[in-house]
Amino acid sequence: MGVLRFFTFLIVLICLGGGAAHAERRVALVIGNSAYKSVPRLANPANDATLVGGMFRKAGFDAVDIKLDLNASEMRKALREFGGKTRDAEVAVVYYAGHGIELDGVNYLIPTDATLETDSDVLDETIALDRALFAVEPAKQLRLIILDACRDNPFAKTMKRTIASRAIGRGLAKVEPNSPNTMIAFAAKAGSTASDGDAKNSPFAAALVERLPTPGLDLGKAFRFVRDDVLKTTGNKQEPFVYGSLGGDDVPLVPAKPVATGPQANQQDAVRRDYELAMQAGERDAWDAFLRAYPDGFYADLAKVQLKKIIAEETRAAAANKARQAEDEKARLAADKAKKAEQDKAAAAAKAAEDARLAAEKAKQVEDAKAAAAEQRRKDAEAAVAKALADKQAAAEKALADKIANDKAAAEVAAKQAAEKAQRDGEQKVAAVAPTQTAPSLSPQETAKLVQSELRRVGCHPAPADGIWTASSERSLTLFNKHAGTKLDAKLASFDALDAIKSKPGRVCPLVCDRGFKADGDACVKITCRAGHHVNDNNECEKVQDKKPVATREDAKPRDDQRKKVEGTPAKPQATGQMYCGQGGCRPVQKGCRLEASRPLTPQAAGAYASGGVVEVCN
Repeated sequence: MGVLRFFTFLIVLICLGGGAAHAERRVALVIGNSAYKSVPRLANPANDATLVGGMFRKAGFDAVDIKLDLNASEMRKALREFGGKTRDAEVAVVYYAGHGIELDGVNYLIPTDATLETDSDVLDETIALDRALFAVEPAKQLRLIILDACRDNPFAKTMKRTIASRAIGRGLAKVEPNSPNTMIAFAAKAGSTASDGDAKNSPFAAALVERLPTPGLDLGKAFRFVRDDVLKTTGNKQEPFVYGSLGGDDVPLVPAKPVATGPQANQQDAVRRDYELAMQAGERDAWDAFLRAYPDGFYADLAKVQLKKIIAEETRAAAANKARQAEDEKARLAADKAKKAEQDKAAAAAKAAEDARLAAEKAKQVEDAKAAAAEQRRKDAEAAVAKALADKQAAAEKALADKIANDKAAAEVAAKQAAEKAQRDGEQKVAAVAPTQTAPSLSPQETAKLVQSELRRVGCHPAPADGIWTASSERSLTLFNKHAGTKLDAKLASFDALDAIKSKPGRVCPLVCDRGFKADGDACVKITCRAGHHVNDNNECEKVQDKKPVATREDAKPRDDQRKKVEGTPAKPQATGQMYCGQGGCRPVQKGCRLEASRPLTPQAAGAYASGGVVEVCN
């Protein structure tokens, strides 16, 4: 009766409630890669992606793209198309299940057609995690990446290293997002691997589907519940982890839907919140306090069941303790060889205590079953209320849309009739009768920011949109004119320019990369050449040419000049080293003189002195 009374009360409040509030736009991209071509097939990613994608759709997301078994080009295309949907969304989510790899501290998602024979192939055949972050970056309120890709990677075991010291980690590497309100959830903590489990879905995916769609539940708290569920399922072997942070306000993945308006609705919300707090505490004092505050009603009946469950557990624990003490006493008496009467009495007491323990255990099991059934009734009732609210909100939104469409049609008919009447009367003021199109009332700075944002989207404006129209912004608009074939005034940001840029669905200005980098979708990636090759002037890999030794000829001119200089220098006079011995003794031959054999003196030899058949000639 309590459940029926509570449900009837909520339905009445729904019927009396006002119109539904306008919901924020939420989009999601779900990728599951199972059918890998170079390594064994993964069993769960396709199932997990289907399950999680269905969860997002049931949660009321505006757009949910589910992609299975994508190769590299298909993954890039899916992320590029999803990036276009996030520009006008408040919440953007990317979920990926499959193989991932960490190389030198950078995380990569592996498509189904990757072979990864060497570590350098990672840069060419995989998708960097930063590409997924780039896709969700335009979202205004929440950017969320969920990675169920921390499996034991078979590629890393067979991959050849081009550099022996290159690090290929186990699992995925820790990452810290740079953008605010961005979270990255790993199925397992950085550096560890996740389990697929024995069921159809992985423990991580099953916990996500159970916790994330809870209306009004803060995302940080939801992931803490996911962590607890996975730890419990895997026996504390796998611990999910979340990187990034959110602000002080609660950010639920599924907004809370008001049950009704007015004081009664607020009171029911307070009862539900207090019940959930008591459930989290799980203690007898918490339930006693809840029943003192709310002695009657649907949640009070559930609280009484939970309290009986705790009392049954306390009774079972006391009976077990008493049975243990009785067994100890029985054993002690037997060891002390007490009288048979005392042993019989102890044995009877032990049997009675054991019977009481078994009865308490059975009573506990009964109360546990009742508590589980009560909790299921609560979930079913709240789900029914949420469904009724969603149906009512959908009906209200449809009625509003129909009314807007009817009003628009009526306005068009009235305008057409007025135009026909003006034409019949010969007036030339048809434009005054027709609805006028006026430019939005935006400030010049707001207009400039919008134009800069659109120029950035089409690849013509690399700088952030700050609303300040500078020379850099003028160059960006001039570049757009060049490649789009338009003639917009680049000196100012106008609504004509905004409309012209918005009309282009994709990139207009070509992606220009520095030397050593090449274009990969909407990003520049570094060109990696294999060993023995380098990037040439044409931005291509070519083999390094070995330098051959070149023979050089010695310049003979300095040597000849030195020789001529030596030959042209007069010889210095040197002592002969000869001795001349005469009547006065021996002495060295005088400087400039020489010794010759003696011969008859002549007038020409007047300056010579003879001695021993040898004369010293000094002329």
